Amino acid sequence: MKVIFAGTPEFAALALASLHAAGFDIPLVLTQPDRPAGRGLQLHASAVKQYALAHGIEVLQPLSLRMDSADPVRAEQARAAHERLLATDYDVMVVAAYGLILPRSTLDIKPCINIHGSLLPRWRGAAPIHRAIEAGDVETGVTIMQMEEGLDTGPMLMIERVAIDAADTTATLHDTLAALGARMIVATLRKMEAGPLEAVVQPEAGVTYAAKIGKEEARLDFSQSAQLLGRRIRAFNPFPGAQAQVNGVTIKIWGAETLDADTLALPGQVLAADAAHGIVVACKSGTLRLTELQKPGGKRLPAAEFLKGFPLAEQRFD
Repeated sequence: MKVIFAGTPEFAALALASLHAAGFDIPLVLTQPDRPAGRGLQLHASAVKQYALAHGIEVLQPLSLRMDSADPVRAEQARAAHERLLATDYDVMVVAAYGLILPRSTLDIKPCINIHGSLLPRWRGAAPIHRAIEAGDVETGVTIMQMEEGLDTGPMLMIERVAIDAADTTATLHDTLAALGARMIVATLRKMEAGPLEAVVQPEAGVTYAAKIGKEEARLDFSQSAQLLGRRIRAFNPFPGAQAQVNGVTIKIWGAETLDADTLALPGQVLAADAAHGIVVACKSGTLRLTELQKPGGKRLPAAEFLKGFPLAEQRFD
């Protein structure tokens, strides 16, 4: 089976590597254009592009696949990409976290299959891993689905479940689901080689949407419950990183434990800040023990180490 692969970040690169290792013929890879990153804002290739080039696979990086784009540059690149797809001998396109919309003109060429990091129809959209943790879901998983024009609405070919551990962050759960998706897409294509697969239409009940994570969401509001804030700290690790201000200084908070004990103190008040008790902060209900923090220009540190250079006794997070 000949497979065109479309994807961009590490989640997708693991799937590409799995398909390549399984012996599938991959004549072409689509990925987003190189982006500026780091302090010098130098252009960096996506994880998918890096893997493809290292293994001699042709890479195409259009700004868009929509030939009707109002931007003439994007429209021209989309037309060129469309012609390249038409000229390529392939059986299926596999898509994983590509980041570009596949228009009808692309979907109509050959079947397109997506690797999605949730139990559809829950958490359709851009940030299913973050939103599952933030919402307090006890499980998630990976769905392999046929693509159509709707946002993650296509019929399902395979689905597997994974428990969300109380200590899981987006970083750890991402790695679990990426490995699962990489295994599942190989299994799915093997079954397709043997014959048609049954596609199950997604149920109408239980649809939720995982909106893209914005940097503005990183700010913690201690007038909310400790349970919710603890989930957000986990959900926003590694991006965008939860944060709060104390005396005008923005502190990143990478880890926390939720404590049930309520307090009469104002939300955000630091109740303890020492080696014996750690950093305990009052919330609307319950309290948070902050376990890993980072000051501007500093490293991520355990609470005890952080306090040596940034005392917090009798302070209040805004």
